[in-house]
Amino acid sequence: MPVPHLSTALRGPILELENRIINAMPAIELWLRRKWREHTIPFYCSVDLRNSGFKLAPVDTNLFPGGFNNLNPEFIPLCVQAMMSAIEKICPETHSVLLISESHTRNTFYLQNIATLQNIMQRAGLNVRIGTFLTEITVATTIDLPDGQSITLEPVIRNNDKLGVSNFEPCAVLLNNDLSTGIPDILQGLRQTVIPPLHAGWATRKKSNHFAAYDRIAQEFADLIGIDPWLINPRFSSCGEINFMEKQGVECLATAIDRILSLIEKKYRQYGVKEDPFVIVKADSGTYGMGIMTMKNGSDIYKLNRKQRNKMAVVKEGMEVSHVLVQEGVYTFETINQAVAEPVVYMIDRHVVGGFYRVHTGRGIDENLNAPGMHFVPLAFETTCLEANAAKPNFIPNRFYAYGVVARLALLAAALELEQTAPAALTGRSP
Repeated sequence: MPVPHLSTALRGPILELENRIINAMPAIELWLRRKWREHTIPFYCSVDLRNSGFKLAPVDTNLFPGGFNNLNPEFIPLCVQAMMSAIEKICPETHSVLLISESHTRNTFYLQNIATLQNIMQRAGLNVRIGTFLTEITVATTIDLPDGQSITLEPVIRNNDKLGVSNFEPCAVLLNNDLSTGIPDILQGLRQTVIPPLHAGWATRKKSNHFAAYDRIAQEFADLIGIDPWLINPRFSSCGEINFMEKQGVECLATAIDRILSLIEKKYRQYGVKEDPFVIVKADSGTYGMGIMTMKNGSDIYKLNRKQRNKMAVVKEGMEVSHVLVQEGVYTFETINQAVAEPVVYMIDRHVVGGFYRVHTGRGIDENLNAPGMHFVPLAFETTCLEANAAKPNFIPNRFYAYGVVARLALLAAALELEQTAPAALTGRSP
């Protein structure tokens, strides 16, 4: 399938960086193929990107993606092909999978994601049932969804060292539950393949570990195509032992903010960027856009009111924040109908299978868009997919290819991260 072209236009296109990536396509794809052979790639993944015109970088990598329902329906066949490849690599004999969902029975958008994911897997030739840890689900419960789909949630049953649901013992367990509240005992010590691995959940995973791995990947990739790694890599720092309500550890946070801002200022001067630098302060673990704020001065951390401290103190499932990531803010100059937007790229195995724009009418170009009030627009593609040919005078740089490359760099970093953080029992290392 040809790499499609986005039909949307970007204000201030990053022509130089995009052209550098497109022109290096053969070298990039060879390099990536070698990397895929060296590392175990996450089963699926989504990457939030920010495109500022002078910089294209990942700002978050989710190993339990929850937006398959927001993908362009035209690319579902590509998802099915990638799913076949992913399952075959993990367990060639797999014919049945237990899909374990989050506890979001009231979130119909999330349930539509589960229904779409189940549909993709079924079309890939798998028998799929959906399990839940919710104690109130005691029998198979069918839920009708607004888009015409329906799903049946069933209580998870453990029989010795295998999981299943009533009259169903699957070959593998696929988690779409990010384990934010911890790894339940029911998942421990299973003989079945569990994907993603348990240490990929937010109970143990840290964003700072991921971006440390991404630093290494970005540097290697930048050397490959001859660019400054900063163009694809947000600087970051981290602080531990933070207590926002008690105002403990804020000195570390203020220092980290000012240090990252200073690094950004130097790069902005180098590239003639006129915008004001900013950082994003967010919980080092967790998702759903919780525990995030924009900062433009380290001293601002001392001025947070009680409401702002409450916002930063807890994340999903009421989990307290004790470790914080300070990440270089990347402006987004992409818009959909005059609203600020950022692309989210989805992958199954090593394959880019589509994506969507996260759009927010109430947020600015320097703010987190993963917040209440956001909506999603499937990536729209030109009906005619032009092949990259810089020699043509009407050549249009393929932004989607550039998105896919940077997203795959984040995917590769996730593979490296999981290898480095795997429990000793899984790696053969001594504790």
